Amino acid sequence: MKKIILIFFVLFLFIKVNAQTQIKGKVTGINNEPLIGVSVSFPELNKGTVTNQTGEYLISNIPNGKIKIQFSYLGYNTVIKPIEISQTENIIDILLTIAIIESQEVIITGRYASSQHENAVEVSVLKIKDIALSGTPNFMEALTKIPGVDMISKGQGVSKPVIRGLSMNDILIMNNGVRIENYQYSENHPLGIDDNGVERVEIIKGPASLLYGSDAIGGVINFIKEKSAPVGEIIGDYRMQLHSNTLGMNNSIGLKGTSEKFFGGFRLGNKTHADYLQGGGDYVPNSRFNEMTFSANTGYTGEIGTFKLYYDYFKQDLGMTVPPIKPLITEQGRKNEIWYQDLEHQLISSQNIFFLGKFKWDINAAYQNALRKLQTTLDVPFVEMNLNTLTYESKLYLPSNDKSEYIIGLQGMSQNNRNLNNRASQFLPDANINNIGFLGLAQYTFYKRLKLHGGLRFDIYKTEIFALGTEGTSDYHAPVDKDFSNLNGSIGAKYSVNEKITIRSNFAKGYRVPNLAELTSNGIHGNRYEIGNENLSPENSFETDLSTHYHGEFLSFDLAGFYNHIDDYIFISQTMNTTATGINIYQYAQTNATLYGGEAGIHFHPKSLPWLHIEGAYSSVIGKQKNDDFLPFIPANKVRYEIRAERKKLGFFNKPHIQISALTAFSQDNPSPHETATDGYTLVNLSMYAEVLISKQTLVLGLSANNLFDTQYFDHLSTLKPLNYYNQGRNISFSLKIPFRIK
Repeated sequence: MKKIILIFFVLFLFIKVNAQTQIKGKVTGINNEPLIGVSVSFPELNKGTVTNQTGEYLISNIPNGKIKIQFSYLGYNTVIKPIEISQTENIIDILLTIAIIESQEVIITGRYASSQHENAVEVSVLKIKDIALSGTPNFMEALTKIPGVDMISKGQGVSKPVIRGLSMNDILIMNNGVRIENYQYSENHPLGIDDNGVERVEIIKGPASLLYGSDAIGGVINFIKEKSAPVGEIIGDYRMQLHSNTLGMNNSIGLKGTSEKFFGGFRLGNKTHADYLQGGGDYVPNSRFNEMTFSANTGYTGEIGTFKLYYDYFKQDLGMTVPPIKPLITEQGRKNEIWYQDLEHQLISSQNIFFLGKFKWDINAAYQNALRKLQTTLDVPFVEMNLNTLTYESKLYLPSNDKSEYIIGLQGMSQNNRNLNNRASQFLPDANINNIGFLGLAQYTFYKRLKLHGGLRFDIYKTEIFALGTEGTSDYHAPVDKDFSNLNGSIGAKYSVNEKITIRSNFAKGYRVPNLAELTSNGIHGNRYEIGNENLSPENSFETDLSTHYHGEFLSFDLAGFYNHIDDYIFISQTMNTTATGINIYQYAQTNATLYGGEAGIHFHPKSLPWLHIEGAYSSVIGKQKNDDFLPFIPANKVRYEIRAERKKLGFFNKPHIQISALTAFSQDNPSPHETATDGYTLVNLSMYAEVLISKQTLVLGLSANNLFDTQYFDHLSTLKPLNYYNQGRNISFSLKIPFRIK
């Protein structure tokens, strides 16, 4: 098998190219010294290289048209330059300046490939290195380092993101630009994304319905896949993580290669974790989880454009910590045998860019299949459902210049849910869902300082739900046929006061149609009996936000505030009734709601101590219903702070890094009517990182200790809190990455 894979990569590395369009040049530092190993890439093309011993680079077979090229190098400011390719040979020389504070990232979420500083909509970025050093078995927890981002958790295996107080279907999760559809409607359902093969995570805080339609009312989390190999190389890596708390192990191996025209790669991953230990040492029964992933991609870059094909397979077995398992599980274990979610998700997507003179045309399509089973103590699944989703989009970038960008397009989705094998519980009925949206966006820069952006979108949404069960019985689902339409838009501005200070302001209207569970639920779901409401209307959000960013040589800070009013906010609330067996009955309802708050962050890098970094961040959100009751799942106010030391070299360690961080969560004294208040807490974490060269082989080593003092605490968003189980106690993790190069 290994020989076949190697032959496959070597063959396409030697394909010859004629009449190539070339971009070449030299990258130097401020003293005109050549910079070796600078990454030169085209974010839109999955193509790049590195500079040689003289600082020179050459990339061939680039499409004609308007495109952006990126130059990035550790310790230097990243340069993103828009260029117009119209001739066979193009020369671009670049001067890079030293970055004291970490440089800007190139972001692609939001449909405009640009730097964080230049983008009119603020997008936060978390890189894979930060995720690896987070030291947690639950990689969603790493995302909470971003101010304003929290998570609802049910142990380490199940978690849901929360952005500025909104969660579940109010947050759109994307895998490399493809919306994930895998039954995201409940706090007990997992995220459905794995960190294997992810290069970075991009996060939009606030309504993004203009760009992505329904479900982006609270924000977007986009998991961006790793870059292709440099042209002419076949490279790979092996990654491993060990966790003391869950006796867990994560393994991943990947290989990728790129020729002048073709690129491809694959990655295989596995995770296995036992029941986690609370603060104080007791295990939480059935919080174990096991995962297996496989991903592959291939693509072609020619003079007309780039064509990419991706495949992702994700298998999860997630233990459920529910009251029935307490007498059944008597010791910490790893194997899923009873009361677990048996999930399988497959995604195949095609992402294509055509360069047609002054036009650029994106044509993307994806198909995904989500198979959901609930295994209890029966020999067969208690629930078995299958969700098939086809998504597609077409976006045309109209002729523009350095000051302007214009986009028109459409997005659509066709989906069906089916119950399989007549299982004992059919919580959701069979249904067909179809959606199509038409959009137009414009962006224009005035006087090089003021950038205005805006757009409109119109969506048509149809939900056809079939009857389920026997009419007249308590579990009967009547047929429902719902049609929705919605007009949305946004307008905003970014003003550069000078090279250091940026101010952003945005107003956006977002929407979300009620999902299948909210319209039709009628049965036991987890620990409760849920009843849907077929009369629900779409949510409509109106959010205003204002932020400022200062980026100096030794100091940077961010300050942001937001106010979000939501008409017909959908939530589930406990009624005063119970079933005949004593199970609490919950029902979906609507009310107007408001959420408001903000985030602040600071990064200080003393000039006299160039190896030292000091960072801090604060986030706050308040959510209220129209009657002044507080909304559920609103996180406590939090402060995060860290001290980090970094050097280029220390003894035989390259790029050593040590970090002490802490999180202080304040008391949450504003619970919803069916929640309880939660005490505050402080957690202290420690992490170390370094690269070691042994016999020409680089080893990347990491060591982390989370909840260093084994604090017993409840996070307000933990769904295990009502069962009186604390969050995870001390966890020591060790990580290893072994990069390798075949050619």
